[in-house]
Amino acid sequence: MREIVYLSESKLRQFVPEPRRVPRAGALRVTTPLGGIDMDAPAVNAEQGQLRHLRQVSRHIELMADWYAQPDLRPGQWVQFEAPLRCVTLGGAHQDLVLFVDRAGSGADSAAYGDCRLLMHGSVRHLRGSAPKVVDGPALEAESSDSSLGTAFVTRVGHVVEELTRHRDPLPLEPAPSREVVRLHRGGVKELIDALDDEDDSINVSAMMTGYARVTGLLRGDGTTSRCVVASPLVVEYAAAGMGACAVK
Repeated sequence: MREIVYLSESKLRQFVPEPRRVPRAGALRVTTPLGGIDMDAPAVNAEQGQLRHLRQVSRHIELMADWYAQPDLRPGQWVQFEAPLRCVTLGGAHQDLVLFVDRAGSGADSAAYGDCRLLMHGSVRHLRGSAPKVVDGPALEAESSDSSLGTAFVTRVGHVVEELTRHRDPLPLEPAPSREVVRLHRGGVKELIDALDDEDDSINVSAMMTGYARVTGLLRGDGTTSRCVVASPLVVEYAAAGMGACAVK
């Protein structure tokens, strides 16, 4: 039994089955004076239909997805992940942005992670059954000390959060986000991860989760900081007991 935490319906709808040349089993044949018309039988359960489609899409992505800690990934590529993740959201104007972030130091716990951090971003409306933890997060704006007017300006991490919010994978009813490359500031991403790490207190709330995601951006390690993969998930689910990074292909 699968326990899904997050499922992007808009990403799922991007995968369209190949057209069939013959009517599917279970289709209805309606006869009219002008000839026969084939109609699909109504789905018994829309949820079951969606999960069946997810299984088909997962099998398709599995054939081309790389492990998220694999070197030489590229933006737009599908990756498979399994890591201890926290599900959080920021307060204020970005409450519709949900973030999945791995636990600080998890990359050093196993060679399978390759000392690579994982930060995923999406829409809270794609969450299933559980609410994210609301954190204070980093300062998205700051007051300029060079001006007597105290002018506010958006910080580097503020620009990153705005970009992630803009590309949070909204539902199809909303205007589609721009397909331009997401502009992520290296220092801003690092500050965001550092701030989320600081929010993680002595109680470990990370859960082992697995799934598939499309790479948004890549931050190379510089000797003092770990590599980081920024991605937008298709599906996130709790990993079954006994599974682990050793199952990586």
